[in-house]
Amino acid sequence: MKRRAFMLSVGGAAAGMVLLPRMAFAEAGKIDWYTSSDQNILDFWTNVVKPKFEAANAGVTLNLVDGGDSAGVQAIAERAVAAMQTNTDPQADMAEGFDTRLPKGGIEAGLWVDFSKANLSNYSKINPLAFDVPTSLPYRGSQVLLAYDTTKLAAADAPKTWEALVAWIKANPGQFVYNRPDKGGSGGNFVRRAIWEANGRDPSKFTVDNFGAFGAEALPPAWAMLKDLAPSLMDKGAYTSGNTQSIQLLSQGAVTMIPAWSDQALQAISTGVLPETTGLVQLTDLALAGGFTKIGVFSNGVNKDAALKLADFVLSEEIQSAVITELGGFPGVSWDNVSKELREKYADVIPATIPVFPGGEWEKAINDGWYREVAPNVDRAA
Repeated sequence: MKRRAFMLSVGGAAAGMVLLPRMAFAEAGKIDWYTSSDQNILDFWTNVVKPKFEAANAGVTLNLVDGGDSAGVQAIAERAVAAMQTNTDPQADMAEGFDTRLPKGGIEAGLWVDFSKANLSNYSKINPLAFDVPTSLPYRGSQVLLAYDTTKLAAADAPKTWEALVAWIKANPGQFVYNRPDKGGSGGNFVRRAIWEANGRDPSKFTVDNFGAFGAEALPPAWAMLKDLAPSLMDKGAYTSGNTQSIQLLSQGAVTMIPAWSDQALQAISTGVLPETTGLVQLTDLALAGGFTKIGVFSNGVNKDAALKLADFVLSEEIQSAVITELGGFPGVSWDNVSKELREKYADVIPATIPVFPGGEWEKAINDGWYREVAPNVDRAA
């Protein structure tokens, strides 16, 4: 989850080109790629994927564009839908970190390539846990788990169920903190785990389009649960401003346990930001939320064929291994498609399940409701 605004501007010169099909001005072989992910992902594509792909595909270049957030990339996708109606160039070939269910009606209109029919050589290697809609190609995964200080909490005593976690937090006041749900996915998915707990521990009840009356019924019990927990948190109800700040507090010994993204925690341990004495544990009654980040290819992109080559390329063993070693993420392919050395090294964090919480109307309602009902004294703008 990012917190950067997206600004889309159109130069005055474009006005004089309105009657001309923009497709005529497209640069052949230049893949226009947009992301809603954070800077580390853009860096990964810039420093790892781009040079390797361009070296293997002479005459093809990647134009990597930071789209801001999901709303920013959705604006690009809406532009692509409009371009379908006029048979013009959407100036977009690939979207990274974006839900191809959006914009509404896009799949039905044929906006996105159906990867199950695209004959990618590496498609069969994809992790079965990662499959979603066939217009979204999973290539990296991450999951929120609990990171803790093993010098204060023995691995054998680390809580492995929600009930045990709540009991531990209350028995160790001030030793747990999570970030505000709109400021980072680790805290956001901790909140979502509470919502699941308050609703029968059943993620299947929540879908991208069923907020409505169900949302009004499902959220209040979770707010009560989190409000009850607040006095036992750090500083009797403090919340961090993001994923990174939570990790900093754990590294400084200010708290004993935090929810953290698996990739961010593994990377922090490997670089020394977190000590080697940091433990990682996942809840076994129902894991904290996570998921796989996916790629969408625009069906009307001028460089669609090159974009499909790129999609296949990122599923290769070389790039999937880099997802693990450079990002600390889970591969989008099944683990038996990466080296034995990597499988053995990361055996303790290979997920058996990765429950996913939907976006759509749920995201705004969760963020707004949490500030209103759980932390009314927190300044949202701070």
